[in-house]
Amino acid sequence: MLGQMMTAPLLISGLITHAARYHGSTEIVSVDTGGGSEVTTWGQVEANARRLASALARRGLGAQARCGTIAWNNRRHLEIYFGVSGGGFVCHTINPRLFPEQLIYIINHAEDEVLFIDSTFAPLLAGLRDALKTVRLIVLLDPVVGEAAEALPEMIAYDDLIAEGDAGFAWPSFDEATASSLCYTSGTTGHPKGVLYSHRSTVLHSLACNLKDSLGFSAMDVVLPVVPMFHVNAWGTPYACAMVGARMVLPGPGLDGASLVGLVDRYRVSVALGVPTIWLGLLGAAEAANSTLSSLKRTIVGGSACPPSMIATFRDRYDVETLHAWGMTEMSPIGTVNQPLAKHLDLERDALHRLRENQGRPPWGVELRIVDDDGAPLPQDGRTQGQLLVRGHFILDAYFHMSEADTLQDGWFNTGDIATLDPDGYLTILDRAKDIIKSGGEWISSVELENIAIAHPGLADAAVIGVPHRKWGERPVLVAVAADGKQPATAAVLSIFDGRIASWQVPDAVVFVEELPRNATGKVLKRDLRATFSNILTG
Repeated sequence: MLGQMMTAPLLISGLITHAARYHGSTEIVSVDTGGGSEVTTWGQVEANARRLASALARRGLGAQARCGTIAWNNRRHLEIYFGVSGGGFVCHTINPRLFPEQLIYIINHAEDEVLFIDSTFAPLLAGLRDALKTVRLIVLLDPVVGEAAEALPEMIAYDDLIAEGDAGFAWPSFDEATASSLCYTSGTTGHPKGVLYSHRSTVLHSLACNLKDSLGFSAMDVVLPVVPMFHVNAWGTPYACAMVGARMVLPGPGLDGASLVGLVDRYRVSVALGVPTIWLGLLGAAEAANSTLSSLKRTIVGGSACPPSMIATFRDRYDVETLHAWGMTEMSPIGTVNQPLAKHLDLERDALHRLRENQGRPPWGVELRIVDDDGAPLPQDGRTQGQLLVRGHFILDAYFHMSEADTLQDGWFNTGDIATLDPDGYLTILDRAKDIIKSGGEWISSVELENIAIAHPGLADAAVIGVPHRKWGERPVLVAVAADGKQPATAAVLSIFDGRIASWQVPDAVVFVEELPRNATGKVLKRDLRATFSNILTG
């Protein structure tokens, strides 16, 4: 017997329709490429999204046609998120920080027919244009085409395009399993891989994000997504905010600490999301400006491990809660968020703070397990470490243009991380499988060493790698960037590990560099560091 309840497909158009209907006057603040700002509303975003969907259909774009974006976090980019997917097309957000060869590969692999770009990226695209096989329309998001047209004469202005459309356009209805958006991994090894999300997976991910036990957005919040909209759809923030009608502040290209502090204080931001390097800049700028960040209630930190010292600074100096989160492009991306349980309220202060330093536990919709090298499940005791596998309602079953057999392991996705799980599901990522250090038969977590090292006042950045050692096989080496005006001695740097880890885990050497090599999403390229310093202990 079937239940006797109404049904309707879970579609992204339903998110923006809800936002316009019940939160239509809620403001969206947008910083444009030139640094100016404008204020729009959810109602205006939806009207323009309908115009965009209508205009693309009138220009003959077929169902499921891929539409690429190379753009900052701004109002027009937000409209594209909903107009493209809501119209039955696929929104393909492209990371401009990739190498040109990778950009050419993914645009051609995705078979993008339309590219939406901010003027910042017009010169970049002009250099690639002849290699792009399927692109037939380029749309500039800035209101005036101007000089950008010299590099790309076929380009039209976004505002001119949507003027062709109808604000009363009726959103089409289709199967909720239909593809909605496409993101590519950062391609640290080989070509980037495409992850094709569905309308259903995106709506369910939005629900999971908005749980109070997760990111917990609400209509009371002013949300600042510093994480770029070209990086895993800004961690799903635009969709989740539309679902609850949260006010948004879109920062445009100015992601330096001073600009972000200005936005937080001016627009009374209550929730902000970004990677640790962004928050280092914000904390430094807040101190320099004597800002108390009085409106800010919580920050969500992901992308890489959040140093405990950063969590402590937000908590002790600014009374801001830091939610450590973890996920992957393949997971839409939220996999875990560090929210406490009721029983943890009785913990001593230091114990509760230590609990908040791991990656947290999964929201509804995500399952985690750890396994040994043979794929056998390992105990969730908080100590046993193994390969981390995931499955769930918004986790991929195959990469774009690849089969499930090439991707999954007995129905689970192998994240490539080494981790522990405790009985409550709290996840601690110890390392990427390729980065964990094996010394004398024992494992050393480079992440744990980095979290300790970055708290040293003489360091601005740090990474730990394993390098060959004649006796122990591998030993850790700390690669550090000195803070401005400081050059601490090796012994002074290594002293920060005293009493925090076993003596045999302390790095054998410290080397200073001007900056750490990073990929397009900000992750440190440890393979490059290992190649550079492979002989430091044996040469």
